[in-house]
Amino acid sequence: MASNLVWKLCRPPVFRQLASLRSGAEIRHFSSSDPPPENISRYPVPYRKDLPHDIVDLMEEVESKGGFLPNVFKVLSHRPAEFRAFFSYYNELMNKETGGLTKADRELIVVATSVHNKCLYCVVSHSALHRIYSKKPTLSDQVIVNYENAELSARERAMLDFAMAVCRCDTITEQHFQSLEDVGFDREDAWDISAITAFFAMSNRLAHLTDMRPNSEFYNLGRMPRDKNKDKGNVKGE
Repeated sequence: MASNLVWKLCRPPVFRQLASLRSGAEIRHFSSSDPPPENISRYPVPYRKDLPHDIVDLMEEVESKGGFLPNVFKVLSHRPAEFRAFFSYYNELMNKETGGLTKADRELIVVATSVHNKCLYCVVSHSALHRIYSKKPTLSDQVIVNYENAELSARERAMLDFAMAVCRCDTITEQHFQSLEDVGFDREDAWDISAITAFFAMSNRLAHLTDMRPNSEFYNLGRMPRDKNKDKGNVKGE
C-alpha cells in the first residue's frame, strides 16, 4: 500500500528533478533515533522509531527516490491517523488519471489559492511541482505575484478565476460554470477544481497553525531546463 501511494504521489518526472539535486553531493541518511535536524513546526516532529511502520515505509521511499523528505510528511506525522487520511485524499485529488485537468493545472490551482491564503509552504512547494510538470519555469512566479496579469491561456485563466471564486467563498452561479464550459471544462472538472481549492484551504491553515517551513530544495526545482544531450552523454560515458 505504501509503495503504491508513494509512486502516485511522486511521479518519475519529479523524481528526476529531485535526484538532480543530489549530483556530486553526499546524501546524509538519518537513523530512526536521530532528532529532527531542523525547526520546521511548532508541534513535535516524532522520531521515526515511534511512528507506525506504514508511515515510516512511505517516508523512506519518498526520501530514497526524491533525495529529500518534504517537510509536510514530517509535520503531519504528529497525528498518524490524520496523516493517512490527508495523503489518501491528496492522492485522489492530485494524481487521478480522469477528468480534464492536467497535473500542471492542479498544481497551478494550489499555487494561486495558496497565495490568497498566504501559505508559504504550499506556494513554494507547489510552484516547484508546477514548474516540473508544465516545463514553464516562470509562470508560477507570475501567478504568485498576480495571476490576473500572468501569461495564462484562456483555459488556465478561466480555471483560476473559478478556483479563486471558490477560495474567496463567492456565491457560485451558473455563469461561473458557463465560463468553464466555454473553454472546454465540464461539471466534473468544476468539482475537481473546487475540491482541490477546498482541500488546500485546509492544508494552508494547518501550515499556518504549525508554522510549517518549506524545504530549501523546493526553491530551485524546475527552474533550469534539463540538458537532454548532456544526460545522454553521461549515460554513454558510464
